[in-house]
Amino acid sequence: MIVQIYEVQNPEEAKELERLGVDHIGVVVGKGEHPNELSFEKAKAIFKVLSKNTKKVALFLSNKLGELYEIIEEVQPDILHLCALPQDITAEDVRKIKQKFPDVKIMRTIPVIDEKSIDLAKEYEGIADYLLLDSHRKGDFQVGATGKTHNWQISKKIVETVKTPVILAGGLGPDNVRKAIEIVKPAGVDSKTKTDRGDGKGKDLGKVKEFVKRAKQN
Repeated sequence: MIVQIYEVQNPEEAKELERLGVDHIGVVVGKGEHPNELSFEKAKAIFKVLSKNTKKVALFLSNKLGELYEIIEEVQPDILHLCALPQDITAEDVRKIKQKFPDVKIMRTIPVIDEKSIDLAKEYEGIADYLLLDSHRKGDFQVGATGKTHNWQISKKIVETVKTPVILAGGLGPDNVRKAIEIVKPAGVDSKTKTDRGDGKGKDLGKVKEFVKRAKQN
């Protein structure tokens, strides 16, 4: 079971998450247009301390493909995670990104809202390397970071329908990750809000440790 954790703030925190068994360590990267974005230099410093066994994930909130290309070239993530709304970065856009940067894996967020989400997920078959299924709040410019769960039965149908590896997100923490895995049967699970510290300044390592333990238990 892949365990993915956002949002890492510094190299020391990244090393601790790696020590706890986190497989994908993610940072939000950009030029300051959106909240919590780290600069290219800060993201590179975090990725530099991680071993080859840990996937370095750059989460991109914008729909500006030029900036996206800069991130790939400058930060050199293992995985580029696209969280813009589906109409802002389309499956065809993702195909072009893959053609330009064939060595970078692409993770595409799918907002899980209703049965139409299944059709959206199918659009990325053979294009995206991972699908991340997340909750969405109407009116948000991005998908995710709500701290809320969604209809896991729809996520389950997506897992059963597509061949692309699915990572389940949306309000997951130590309290509910095991149940989510049992219902949806994803390839991996993601946590951000429910493994944050209460002050919003980094990760609660105790919560991350418990999340990893419960996610990976047989």
